[in-house]
Formats: sequence, structure tokens, C-alpha cells
Amino acid sequence: MKKHITHPYLLNPTHLITAALVGVGGTGSQVLSSLARINKGLQGLGHPGIHVTVYDHDEVSESNVGRQMFSPADIGVNKAISSVTRLNRFFGYDWRAAPHEYRGEPVNIIISCTDNVKSRMYISQIFNDDKQFARNHIDHHTLMYWLDFGNTRNIGQVILGSVFKDKKHRLKSVTHLFDLSRVNEEDQGPSCSLAEALQKQDLFINSTLANLGCNILWKLITQGQLDHHGLYLNLETMNVRGIPV
Repeated sequence: MKKHITHPYLLNPTHLITAALVGVGGTGSQVLSSLARINKGLQGLGHPGIHVTVYDHDEVSESNVGRQMFSPADIGVNKAISSVTRLNRFFGYDWRAAPHEYRGEPVNIIISCTDNVKSRMYISQIFNDDKQFARNHIDHHTLMYWLDFGNTRNIGQVILGSVFKDKKHRLKSVTHLFDLSRVNEEDQGPSCSLAEALQKQDLFINSTLANLGCNILWKLITQGQLDHHGLYLNLETMNVRGIPV
């Protein structure tokens, strides 16, 4: 089986690994919690760890409470600010909240948990820019990986792509595997209640996908290689199928 070898910088960085978490709703709020655990685990292994900036322009609504990682006290507060403030207090971190859409700030890893194609296409333009990895000097501003989470009501996928141009190291991203420009999105609009929200996405699809996907990131950094760079999840059939490198 083919294997992807992690870029050496992530294994022994000169600075904290930088990550942009784009979207902190159903899946993103669960991913943020997993990233905090990954950071604590890495530090326990003698690794410098990661620093995460969370991007989300949306505010917490009543329908978010219960399915997403928010409480009634968070209603009306920006999702990024609410999530990062609580996490920083809990873990003693200094992660950053950006209460707006992702604007291409340079990081080592982009993690997208958005619910629309437009944001993924924007990230894809940044990710596929040949200049991203053209520099000889590699640091915490060098984009290397894009981890994308996507799901419908009870099925979903996670795909890790890499910017490396040579076939030996390259991992196909979500926009390489799927032609998202041809996707006809249905504008469902905001949910008015938790019951309505659960008609669109099942209660445990986000948390299950977040744990499985973040395990890929954990293995990428701690094991130095991957034989699978993604997965397909179906909660209806309780089936998980890995995507080989």
C-alpha cells in the first residue's frame, strides 16, 4: 500500500504549527475540541504543538444549542468568539478568534468545516496557487495541507489534501476528487428550532466525523506517515471506508 510521508517541518517545527479552522458550527465546534486535545497530546510527546485561529462570521442561534457545542448563554454571540473564549479558559490556550470569513491568512494547515461550496472554492484557489510552496524557506506561514469536512444528514466525508506538486508527496484535495463547481446547492436557510435542524443533520454525524477526521491529522503528525488520507462515513449503515493514499 502506498504511503504519504509527512513533511518534516510538521514533525519538528521551528514554531508552533499554525492552523486555520474555517467554520465552527455543527462539525467545526466538534473539530475545535479535538484540535485542543491534539495540541495537548503533542505537547505531552515533546512536540511544540499547534496554534489555531477560528474563522466564523455567524452568531449562535437557539437552534444551534444541543446539536452544536453552544449553550443558551451563547445565543447572539459570534460563534468563533464564543468557542475560542471557552476553550482558552478551559485549556489555558491563547488561540485566536476571527469573527469574519477566512481571508487567506497564511497557515500550515487549513481545516474547512463550512456548509457551502463557495467557501471551499475560495480555499481551493489559495491551495492550488503554485507560489504557496515555491519558497525555499519553510515556516509557520507555509501552507502544506488542507483538511476538509463535509456531510449531509447522515453521511459525510473527510479529505486531506497537500500542496506538494511532486506525485510522491501529493495528496488530492476535495476539489481534486470532486467537481464542486457543478454542485447545485439547496439553500435551506437557517433553522428555527433544534427539531428542524435535526431534520437536516442527524445528532451524531458531526461529532463522529470530527473524531474520525482529526484522527487523520493526529496520525499525520505523530506517526509521520499515512496510508489513508480520508474517509467516507455512513451512519445509516454504520460503515466507514477509508480513502487510500
